[in-house]
Amino acid sequence: MMPVSLSLPFDSLRNAYAGSIVYPPGGRYGPRIQQDLQLVLLYTGEMTVTIDGRPLHVQPGHVVLLKPGHEELFAFSKTEETWHRWISVHVSPLSEEMRNTLHQLPELLPLTEEMNKLTDLMLSMLRHVPSNDITILSLGLAAIHLYPTETRRLLLQREKHPALYTALTWINEHYSDEITLHELAGHAGVSSEHLIRLFKQHEHTTPMQYVWAYRANRAVELLTNTGLTVSEIAERCGFKTSNHFARLIKQYKGRTASEIRQVSWSGLPQMTKREPNG
Repeated sequence: MMPVSLSLPFDSLRNAYAGSIVYPPGGRYGPRIQQDLQLVLLYTGEMTVTIDGRPLHVQPGHVVLLKPGHEELFAFSKTEETWHRWISVHVSPLSEEMRNTLHQLPELLPLTEEMNKLTDLMLSMLRHVPSNDITILSLGLAAIHLYPTETRRLLLQREKHPALYTALTWINEHYSDEITLHELAGHAGVSSEHLIRLFKQHEHTTPMQYVWAYRANRAVELLTNTGLTVSEIAERCGFKTSNHFARLIKQYKGRTASEIRQVSWSGLPQMTKREPNG
């Protein structure tokens, strides 16, 4: 996979939108013909996106790039709720060169904090301004341009050390499970001591500190975007007990879970259901 640069002209944008939705177990959506450039960010559950008859299975902690002109059908987890958010950008007809560039990008990437922050900001701004406002268009364009940047970051991670990339990916997909340093090192194919050295060198923390910080970030997303109880969130994010969850959230975020939810729900639209893009 070679690095790809994407330069989508600002004057080609017509509107941009962000939304959030939780589907019940067994939920489906589509088929539809995709009209936009769309990023779908998956947090809980799972989904299979069938694109022109070809299934793409997506696990939590990943973002999918969807492109205009393709038929899509979404099938969500049969056993649990599936929560995802999205950013869609409606553009004028793409040139053949731009279509070829988009085709070179991976369909699926690990979800990053930067992409999450852009989504948070768009959801917040859409409470006050229309989808064709210059600020919303700029944020939507930034998200689309961030995607190839994340592709390059993924390549750099692989170049640093394959074991580090493997460990980060495994944490991204299994943070809700019980994880030990020995188990994580085994999946990465290195000793526990070597994995600690790699994390300290590249992530400036230890593997298990990274795991707990990652869980805390995912928990905050659930607190601010769903109506799940604290106990449910603690279980989904791999915390041992509700008390353990409360203590670490306070430690990592400086606020209690209740305070985080209260502040966020007072200012953000937490679940926006807009079926044509969801």
